[in-house]
Amino acid sequence: MHRMHRIGWLRAAVLGANDGIVSTASLILGVAAADAGTKSILIAGVAGLVAGAMSMAAGEYVSVSSQSDTERADLERERKELASDPQHEQEELAAIYIQRGLDADLAAEVSRQLMKHDALGAHARDELGISEILTSKPVQAAMASAATFSVGAVLPLLVVLIVPVAVLMWTVSLGSLLFLALLGSLAASAGGSSMMTSVLRVTLWGALAMGLTSGVGYLFGVTG
Repeated sequence: MHRMHRIGWLRAAVLGANDGIVSTASLILGVAAADAGTKSILIAGVAGLVAGAMSMAAGEYVSVSSQSDTERADLERERKELASDPQHEQEELAAIYIQRGLDADLAAEVSRQLMKHDALGAHARDELGISEILTSKPVQAAMASAATFSVGAVLPLLVVLIVPVAVLMWTVSLGSLLFLALLGSLAASAGGSSMMTSVLRVTLWGALAMGLTSGVGYLFGVTG
């Protein structure tokens, strides 16, 4: 089975979960590195979870809505062109099929039959590259990102609740890298890609983010 139908929600879900783990763990490490207490660390982490989830939802909705607006505008333009000059549009579709390897006669017949069946759908798919699978879904993307961000952010917060402050830095760091590795493997499994590549990609970027944020916390803890 192909997995292209998952691309919309999978991208948003992986982005949300990855950002939830990395940003919350980095925030926790940055505050902890500045010698803050458990209460302050938890407050910062929960605030980061709420703000991050809302930011992810809003960002995904706005960005995907912009893409959806562009798709609708292109489809409306194509609809008008089909109404005003259908013969030209059929020839345009045939030219696309010729470029893809069909001979002229077959391309003309294919374009004629597809135009008869669903002219706008044929042009949306083959001229504009818009298909049902790839069509933008702003609400789906926003909900998936917010939900998975929240789940990802809860994981390092649970570590804060469980372990003492003395070992918090190492435990959150190692635990978050483990969570990221699990996320990478799940994303690779859902998308049918290389598991090793996915795991290395998310853990390396996560480690970099946490390392830099911890350095900021140490800097403020020393100079404060």
